[in-house]
Amino acid sequence: MKHSYPTLEPLRFLLEMIHNRAMALPDFQRDFVWDPYATDELIESIISNYPAGTLLRIKNGQQLLFKPRAFEGAPELNGAKPAYLILDGQQRLTSLYQAFYGKGEHRYYLDLASLEKGKDLEDCAFYMKADEGERKYGTIELQAHSMVFPMERVFGGIGGFSGWQNQILRIRGADTSTILDLQERLTRLHNDWIKPIEEYDFPMVTLNEETSGPAVCMIFETLNRTGVKLSVYDLLTARFWPQDFNLRQKWEEALDENPILEEFRIDPYYILQVIALLEPGADKDGKSRAPSIKRSAILEMKVEQARGGWNAAVNGLAEALSILRDDCGVLESGLLPYNTIVIPMGAVWATQKEVTGADVGASRVKILRWFWCSVFGQKYENAPNSQAEKDFAELQRWMKGGEPPESVSEFKLEVNLRQVKPRQRAVYRGVMALILQNGALDFHKRGKITSQLLADKRNPVDDHHIFPRTYLDKRAVSASLRDCIINRTFIDRITNRRLSKRAPSDYFTEIQTKQGEIETNETLRSHILPTGTQSPLLDDDFEKFLDWREQALLNIIRQKTKN
Repeated sequence: MKHSYPTLEPLRFLLEMIHNRAMALPDFQRDFVWDPYATDELIESIISNYPAGTLLRIKNGQQLLFKPRAFEGAPELNGAKPAYLILDGQQRLTSLYQAFYGKGEHRYYLDLASLEKGKDLEDCAFYMKADEGERKYGTIELQAHSMVFPMERVFGGIGGFSGWQNQILRIRGADTSTILDLQERLTRLHNDWIKPIEEYDFPMVTLNEETSGPAVCMIFETLNRTGVKLSVYDLLTARFWPQDFNLRQKWEEALDENPILEEFRIDPYYILQVIALLEPGADKDGKSRAPSIKRSAILEMKVEQARGGWNAAVNGLAEALSILRDDCGVLESGLLPYNTIVIPMGAVWATQKEVTGADVGASRVKILRWFWCSVFGQKYENAPNSQAEKDFAELQRWMKGGEPPESVSEFKLEVNLRQVKPRQRAVYRGVMALILQNGALDFHKRGKITSQLLADKRNPVDDHHIFPRTYLDKRAVSASLRDCIINRTFIDRITNRRLSKRAPSDYFTEIQTKQGEIETNETLRSHILPTGTQSPLLDDDFEKFLDWREQALLNIIRQKTKN
């Protein structure tokens, strides 16, 4: 008997099943972890009709193999029995459901006006935090004025795109001629950019309900262990091979010579993007191209560009990572606020190889200020490739004595640290890196926290609550404040277990008794925490603690950005 069968399933139908509680997840699946940039990339792939991988599900029989749970953002099951459980594809389907139904912490948009002007899709598809999106595009009038389409209307809104189009025509159509012209334009935009989403199909493999539990677990483990996708790097490796340039070998050599690339889990595609900035190549007429790191530009890369720029790109990127590790507290890849930010940073540093003397230090000061302004100005939240191209050009100008980049000259500190949680990846990781850059000491051994301590499997140092979670829950503190960045720092596992449900005054007094007052204060200061007899940590005053640390962190951010 066959245990599975393949089909093509419309994306529209799959998302409807999630919304109607007909398709769910087995409870053992991990939580939704994709960042909004990954979702944005997936949306662009679907609009471009690129393959987005196969999905795997199991038909849910009378005898439940696994406890089901709803997709994040979808209606709770509340006793409903889903017809199918997704085994492979949770992250993709969750992200698409949230984007096209308007759920989760971000909202996704398509700038139709810019698409009409011929701009690239990746510059026109963007996302915003839900509250920010509501302020800027939350009404049909705002959308009509800007010609920005909210992706949640694709499947989640009444009438889909056609319903939205009719509303736009009523608002912007001053006369019959205007209405007809706008209707024609919107229809063309729909056919080019929205219809591919509406008609997108996912390859699906469905296991029948008689598949045993052990068999499902084995399949699931195999999928998670062996999932591989063909990348641009793989395609160029194949293309350059006959031209005596072995990309795979060059990458292996780069890893051997620069271990930091492997430590930060750098994708070799980043090297190609740095090369594209350093060696933009020429168009068909022999004229120099503007540097571009978009997928289309990388796919057009010639072997001469790769060969000519490889060493400079590798060295520049490795040195940029060293700067982040040594000067910014970014000790590992998990602390990198934006992955794409290393591309212009590596390319610019590669152009500084001829700089000598005090000018080297001056260049370093500039690039550090740009980094912190970019992180806390959240410049790479949308269209990161375009931002990287812009920053590369503007950083080069600044390094030569010109005006600073726009991300520096127009920087405004507008972050609300009380609202920053792990999902607000850039600012959250930026603050955690600042804590490490401040010389944070291990509470357990009082040694400086290093990348080795972060990775120590016996007693790893990790991101934990300062006022313990359980302690705050008993005092009815909101989850939002409990989990915000102000109440987080690096604490080793042993110490974190000892903190458990205890009041801060209890465990910090214990540390002081064992290690001494001067030493304990030194450790606290290294984590940007209050000290002294009036410390809110000793009074168990959470609100006062939030006030103190929020201002302390903001002051450090202002110092780094020179704001």
